[in-house]
Amino acid sequence: VTMETLSGKIAELNADPAVHGILVQLPLPEHIDEDAILTSIDPKKDVDGLHPLNTASLCSTSTHVGSTKIDWSDFTTIPFHIACTPQGCIELLDRSGVALEGKNAVVIGRSNLVGLPVAMLLMHRNATVTIVHSRTADVPGVVRNADVVVAAVGRAEMVEGDWIKDGAVVIDVGINSVDDATKKRGYRLVGDVNYGTAKEKASQITPVPGGVGPMTIAMLLRNTLNSCKRS
Repeated sequence: VTMETLSGKIAELNADPAVHGILVQLPLPEHIDEDAILTSIDPKKDVDGLHPLNTASLCSTSTHVGSTKIDWSDFTTIPFHIACTPQGCIELLDRSGVALEGKNAVVIGRSNLVGLPVAMLLMHRNATVTIVHSRTADVPGVVRNADVVVAAVGRAEMVEGDWIKDGAVVIDVGINSVDDATKKRGYRLVGDVNYGTAKEKASQITPVPGGVGPMTIAMLLRNTLNSCKRS
């Protein structure tokens, strides 16, 4: 597909009132300008939450006088789209009865797709947030202070059980394949957290696969429904 063809299709879908959600599967081929394509999507139909206007809205704290206050506890009332995986992480925490206000939350990874938006969502819920990345000193020590850990770094089983504080809640966003000769496919899927050791310390932990992944799909459907209701 050419840049011109893809841009034309997005313009067509933007103009179609029967279409409420547009999602472009990433990554795109090298000859396609990914930023230009994402920016060309109507922000109101950007159900992936990746348009610059939607990401900017997520980063606004709305603390100045006269600003419209947002209820960050109800995603159905937020007037813009939020990336699906970060939204799913918060939904999992909420439905598991995890209180976030005042808690120490550590996000491992600073990607635009997960790390940064989930950190913003945790902050909006009044958690104290630390983002761990490749230049962080003493990563295990930082993680051990966390009441809530969100691992989204893309490294198989990087987070060991002795990094986890007793009773902490762990959301494992990673999905990685590792060789396993006992499996028919020759590999198995694991997260960014060593589930076997971490589950001995955590009060709650998401499995991989079957944890965050299905929530991402559910949040995509919610974003599309919200878009329809707002149209």
